[in-house]
Amino acid sequence: MNNFRTWLVEFSDSGFLWVAELFLIVVVVLSLGYILNKIIDRLEARTSKTATVWDDAVIEACRRPAIWFIWILGINFAAGVAAQKMNSPLLELIDPINRLAVIFLTTLFLTNFIKRAEQNLINPDYISKPVDSTTVRAVAKLLRVSVVITALLIAMQLFGYSISGLLAFGGIGGIAIGFAAKDLLANFFGGLMIYLDRPFSVGDWIRSPDKEIEGTVEDIGWRLTRIRTFDKRPLYIPNGVFAAISVENASRMSNRRIYETVGIRYSDVSCMATIVDQVTEMLKTHDDIDATQTLIVNFNAFSASSIDFFIYTFTKTTDWVAYHQIKQDVLLKVSSIIETAGAEMAFPTSTVHIENSAALEISAGASSKV
Repeated sequence: MNNFRTWLVEFSDSGFLWVAELFLIVVVVLSLGYILNKIIDRLEARTSKTATVWDDAVIEACRRPAIWFIWILGINFAAGVAAQKMNSPLLELIDPINRLAVIFLTTLFLTNFIKRAEQNLINPDYISKPVDSTTVRAVAKLLRVSVVITALLIAMQLFGYSISGLLAFGGIGGIAIGFAAKDLLANFFGGLMIYLDRPFSVGDWIRSPDKEIEGTVEDIGWRLTRIRTFDKRPLYIPNGVFAAISVENASRMSNRRIYETVGIRYSDVSCMATIVDQVTEMLKTHDDIDATQTLIVNFNAFSASSIDFFIYTFTKTTDWVAYHQIKQDVLLKVSSIIETAGAEMAFPTSTVHIENSAALEISAGASSKV
């Protein structure tokens, strides 16, 4: 390119206007950028018909870097011709700027590729078995940070800064920073453990019996995890907290449990066996009850004002709304079985028992004489 630029300068000295050459260079560069954009459009339309994860990511990621590469090199080439024609000292900056542009555009391509690949790997439209979104996001963040840091080190080396001294300082300074930012590092490694152990993922409903934490996970960062509580408030929790508490992941339960105690009157004790048998049969044939799980219906206790039996069973669904609809249906059918058996639900009552009625009559007569 330097030789070609020199030839253009010499050619312009032969009588042609070098300004016209600059105009022609700009027109050619813009035309090449337009043509390249159309080529990428066709490639993108073709790759969208395939189920491959990576081709869409590569084509979309290279659009801006490729077009910008042509524009930057073309503009720098035109600027080099003008600087050489006018003997400007800025000519020496053209080559470093071109190298810096290559570093920047390569970094832009890699970060765009990682971002699009991250989206494709968790999208069922591109992959039949999407990868765990939490793991994909963690790896993508780590790769993007690595690419940016590497690009900065290369750029510093390009402009004459020794990165060996920087790395040595980083090793010594890392010890001091580690002591000063131990909480930050604890949160970082807490986030790393979440990504590796995966006790929960984005979208899971979690709660902790140790802390007042309950809600849906919206985002897992390197320092904080954002949870949306059931009153729709965001709750930001440092990742280091999860290393010291127990977490219950309600989204990963296999079934939901129905555990209820039902009481009938003492006068209906003769109906208890029939009611228990019919409730058991009703649960075994219920479409939404998982009969393969533990299913118990038993006379349980003599309570203060009722005789109780309990129901212990599991639904097939884990959906919160559907579970309550099923539970309502089960309880209504239990009520109907009790009514059909000629019994009634018990409620708190008190019975006054007078053992000696004769003594009561004598007492009442003495009171009346007075």
